[in-house]
Order: sequence, then C-alpha cells, then structure tokens
Amino acid sequence: FDAITGAEGWQLSNPPILSMAAIRASLDIFEEAGFENVIEKSKKLTGFFEFLLHNLQDSRIKIITPANPEERGCQLSIAVKNADKSLHTKLTKAGVISDWREPDVIRVAPAPLYNSFEDVFVMVERFKECLK
Repeated sequence: FDAITGAEGWQLSNPPILSMAAIRASLDIFEEAGFENVIEKSKKLTGFFEFLLHNLQDSRIKIITPANPEERGCQLSIAVKNADKSLHTKLTKAGVISDWREPDVIRVAPAPLYNSFEDVFVMVERFKECLK
C-alpha cells in the first residue's frame, strides 16, 4: 500500500455507514430541537456562564473570549493569572470537562443540546473551589 500524499489521500468515495448513521441521528436531533432554538439556548447558557464568572469577583480571572455573543460560540476562554495545568487536572477530577491552553487558559463550552443551566451553575461552583 502506498498512500496518496496531501488532501487527496483522505477522500472517500463511500463514507463508512456506521459513521453516517451517527451523523444522521444527530441531524435528526438538531431538526427536532430547531436550529434557532439551539442557537438561542447556546447564547443564554454562555451568557449565564459569563455572568457567574464575573460574579466570582476574582481578580485572577479574565474572560478573553469576545463579550459580544454575535462574535463567539458557546465556548469561553478564561485566562487565570498564575495558573498552571494543575487547575485543568483539578477541574477534570471535579467532573468539569474543559481544555487547557498554555500558558494559563481554561476553555469551557456549555453544549446547548446537553447541558442545563444547573450544570453551568455547578461547574462555576466547582471552578471556584478549584481556584482555592
């Protein structure tokens, strides 16, 4: 077997049927929920997340994602002064799914089809505990 180099080597004439079945099922969920409803909940969840973070009044925290909901998705990138990857490890152990970016950024994205406002509230409470 000699692989074709470049993007051409990744082309498929027939996508794998099991992968397509999962994609089809997810599209059905989006259709049932209504895409505009998903976008609206995403904006509200992320806005609530942003509100709760601001209310922590912790000078180490700075949201570096644009404040305008029209300029961002559901993810917030949070720079945490003097933090290291151990913060990400603590969050993971506390059940918070996040992403770490060097040198000091935690990224969290509440998913509108999956997460509730209670999930976001609990996540911020756990975030606060991990900052101690």
